[in-house]
Amino acid sequence: MSKPQHHRGALTELIRREIDAHETVPFARFMELALYAPGLGYYERDKVPIGRGGDFYTSVSVGSLFGELLAFQLAEWITECGMRNAECGMGAARVQLVEAGAHDGRLAADILGWMRRQRPDVLGRLEYWIIEPSAQRRQWQEKTLVEFLPGVRWADAAFRIPQSLFQSCSSRREEAPFPLKLEPPHVGCYGVLKSPSPSAFQILFCNELLDALPVHRLGWDAQQQQWFEWHVTWSQDRFVWARRPLASDLTPALRRLPAALCSALPDGYTVEISPAAVQWWRDAASFLKQGKLLAIDYGLTEEEWLAPHRPQGTLRAYQQHHQGNDVLADPGGQDLTAHIDFTALQRAGEAAGLKTEALVSQGQFMVGIASRVWAAPASFPAWTPARTRQFQTLTHPEHLGSRFRVLIQSRGNARLA
Repeated sequence: MSKPQHHRGALTELIRREIDAHETVPFARFMELALYAPGLGYYERDKVPIGRGGDFYTSVSVGSLFGELLAFQLAEWITECGMRNAECGMGAARVQLVEAGAHDGRLAADILGWMRRQRPDVLGRLEYWIIEPSAQRRQWQEKTLVEFLPGVRWADAAFRIPQSLFQSCSSRREEAPFPLKLEPPHVGCYGVLKSPSPSAFQILFCNELLDALPVHRLGWDAQQQQWFEWHVTWSQDRFVWARRPLASDLTPALRRLPAALCSALPDGYTVEISPAAVQWWRDAASFLKQGKLLAIDYGLTEEEWLAPHRPQGTLRAYQQHHQGNDVLADPGGQDLTAHIDFTALQRAGEAAGLKTEALVSQGQFMVGIASRVWAAPASFPAWTPARTRQFQTLTHPEHLGSRFRVLIQSRGNARLA
């Protein structure tokens, strides 16, 4: 189901007003409004269609197995932390399990449901937090997670681009480069997400969040041997691309690229960079005192970033399972996404003092968990034919197994189980 035409017309008019004021807007701003403008953006619609009848397919929409396998891994990490505390003569520490960008709450429900059935000892030690800046999405999540309340808590966040989502609901909101008004949270299971004591254990994770943060789209000028930025303007009753000089604050992300490699690029070669995703990861790493930071998302490594077969980059639009390349068409009516540079995230975390435990495909990650599940079958629900089909979809290279990457970093004595 698409967003009503009058809403999409209002969003087009909102973007046009900004263009009228500035002549052009960076594509990152266009993407921000197209996805997140309150009451109008794609992710602010009444219900984003996901799964077979929706616009796109996710690991969560495959079935509950994704969340259950992830819960098994989370429980292993938490148990390992408890064993270390016991060896040191310490009691069982409380655990902060923090999910950012929980969408409609289905992944949280799958994780908490598995723990309630299989590991109530772990569930009893958890503080499950959801970081969610959108009042609309918080309502979806509360409805999905009603059976787990009040064990789930929410923290509001100012969704500034770029800005940390790990900002408490009581902290001062700084002005964004382009103001984006946010609705305040209603009264409920809300609180202030604070760093726990140094002895506590934290797991911060996100699934398919970072690829939906706005990206800057850059192009290569072969004649001038320099990068430029793609902006968006309005012409002949539609949004069109406009070349603009590269902003100085975007140049650091390009310095790591060898000059000899850039000089060989064809004219107009296009890439996307996401300062918002890197800043989010950097802020999350700073928040982590002891534990793990985990991301599962569409992405590439640095070696794959400038691939000859991707001269137009990875930016795509999705609607009713059809991939479109006209990302400027129908703002608010289609999903926009671009691959994450996982090498940039890895470096940001390591610069903040984290240790990289793994950077693997989702298939490798899930197979590793499943191998331990099969070694302890009593700790997991029956492996039915339906679960087998879900597992194949999650891990097969031709399905979701190679499309998604998993980055795990840690601080303290946390080790990959």
